[in-house]
Amino acid sequence: MNAEQPLLRRWTRHEYARLIDESFLDEDEPIELLDGLLLLKEPQTSPHRTAVLLVATALERAFGEGWFVQTQSPITLGDRSEPEPDVCVVRGSPRDYVDAHPTRPALVVEVAQSGLRLARGRKAAAYARARIADYWIVNLVDRVLEAHREPARPGPARRHWGYAAIEMLDADAMITPLAAPSAAIRVAELLP
Repeated sequence: MNAEQPLLRRWTRHEYARLIDESFLDEDEPIELLDGLLLLKEPQTSPHRTAVLLVATALERAFGEGWFVQTQSPITLGDRSEPEPDVCVVRGSPRDYVDAHPTRPALVVEVAQSGLRLARGRKAAAYARARIADYWIVNLVDRVLEAHREPARPGPARRHWGYAAIEMLDADAMITPLAAPSAAIRVAELLP
């Protein structure tokens, strides 16, 4: 006897906004929309929050003028995704996004401890599908930086969207953001 599979309700960004507007969800709740699913965000433990602040500071220095770094703020990835990455770097200034969330970040960074599986799985697939060329995971479990690059579509070698190049960098390694080729960041600067 087969148990019935639960049905999933996929939400659009418009429906998600209405849930907030009509107070079914509070805009400060730790929820984000990814692939039409309402997902709980990783808890803000002290190491997690410290890493977010360290990453933001390092990226502000690396990118400089003409870019801004936003933390835990929404980006738009199509009609069914409005994730709130821990850190992302966007061209321009905050005033450029008064009417709409950014859609094309140059770099997205997730800080992960309990949410490591989600960051490597569903989030990586969503960012790859949105053609985000540079996606980093600050892995607090193993104390490494995972650099995901070269978005790749599903095909014979892979079932889902993902990244063709994934590099694990320890604290002593250096990394250069793709959109800031003259910058070099020591991974230790990103780890609490």
